[in-house]
Amino acid sequence: MRRCVAGAAGGAVTAMSFDLLLAGATVVLPRAAEPVACDIAVADGRIAALLAPGTDVPARERVSLKGLVVLPGAIDAHLHLGHGKDISRPRVPGDADQETAAAAAGGITCFIPYLMATEPFVTLLGDVIAVTEAGARIDFGYHPIIATAAQLAEVEACIRDWGAPSFKIFMNNRGGEGKRLGLPDIDDGFLLRLCEAAAAHGGMVCPHPETIEMAWVLRERVMRDDPEGRGGLASWNATRPPFVEADAVQRATYVARTAGAPLYVVHTSSAEALDAALRQRAAGARVFIETCPHYLTHDITWPGGVTGKINPPLREATDREALWRGLLNGSIDTVATDHVHRDITSKEGGIWAASPGCPGMETMLPVLLSEGYAKRSLSLPRIAALTAGNPAHAMGLDHAKGAITPGMDADFAIVDPAARWTVTRDAVVSSAGYSIYEGWELTGRVVHTLVRGRFVLREGLLGAAAVGTGRYMRRRLRHATPA
Repeated sequence: MRRCVAGAAGGAVTAMSFDLLLAGATVVLPRAAEPVACDIAVADGRIAALLAPGTDVPARERVSLKGLVVLPGAIDAHLHLGHGKDISRPRVPGDADQETAAAAAGGITCFIPYLMATEPFVTLLGDVIAVTEAGARIDFGYHPIIATAAQLAEVEACIRDWGAPSFKIFMNNRGGEGKRLGLPDIDDGFLLRLCEAAAAHGGMVCPHPETIEMAWVLRERVMRDDPEGRGGLASWNATRPPFVEADAVQRATYVARTAGAPLYVVHTSSAEALDAALRQRAAGARVFIETCPHYLTHDITWPGGVTGKINPPLREATDREALWRGLLNGSIDTVATDHVHRDITSKEGGIWAASPGCPGMETMLPVLLSEGYAKRSLSLPRIAALTAGNPAHAMGLDHAKGAITPGMDADFAIVDPAARWTVTRDAVVSSAGYSIYEGWELTGRVVHTLVRGRFVLREGLLGAAAVGTGRYMRRRLRHATPA
């Protein structure tokens, strides 16, 4: 194992006084092929210096991390933060408190929820940010979901005035499909206009890719043959199979490439969708590809049944393995949760009536450590890239977050990669109150989480003092500079 060379601040570093010294750990540094033995000095919420182990420097607090690994704090670029069963936006500070607590328990130090509304964002964003800051324990941004012509006209203002340059669009909101979310119908012309606006002003489009017209045909057939939904997850997958996802991916990436906008493909669930995105990338599109832990660990044979109803659906085991290959070979850029914190009662009524989605922030990093690092030789630097470095770059946070280097925010997920533990329902922090990993024994656990040099999770325990210390992050996409 390599050892850190003292030196970001040269010999003068020993004369400096720091707020915090994290000593004795191995640290995942940018561009390092393996973790490095290193001490980390923190001052004013930022990484002040990386020091050779045992360097004698004055610090107000010293914490020994012997036997632990320091990863850059994870950035969850895809989740839904709402109020109760409403996933549109937080309504009270307690919404942000509980879900950012769940995030911190999983080593997530910054997240970017989707903001869903039909009213103008330029008047809504200020109130939503204030409510979130009042309860948040970690830093955050927001992705506006563009659903109306008035919102489309606000793209420039969202980027310029609010530092919110990434925009979701539900490609499946047609023929009344959006009513479940309280959103109007759109079409491919709307997608084109959003891509053009993003290209003109330095933004990025994040489409939910499903061709719903084909899904309607398939759903009618499947429901005719299985009206009671006895086929469970297999029946749900049959109503929205991989080609329904892949068709929308190839359409969205082609439209974005034509318009000159970067695209962030969310929750890639199948080999076909991954291949469609990679073909457009090879043709010159600026495409970031995301997948989620549940697509890496669960498939249609999962005995939890309706609890695993998600959009896009859980797929076949062959799709699962294709996604792991994408993580290992670098074709997939990020892992995010698509966290939905509706409680377990939302799954009542069988596969046709249950609400889609599941929570996942507490388990994202542990699952990658357990199923990736421990079982599939997914390296710790690669995990850091998937959960921190790449999402920071994609989402315009890399000026402050995503890497352990002097000058960056002191955001850390400190893990014990050898710890074995079992996921239990009574330990779930999210208001969802359940996990699709209940009963799983995982290898790798988050011990401490720090945001801007402040412990949010310490020795596995959340501290009340962190409530309300999270801050809104204004973002700028350096990879999306307008022509």
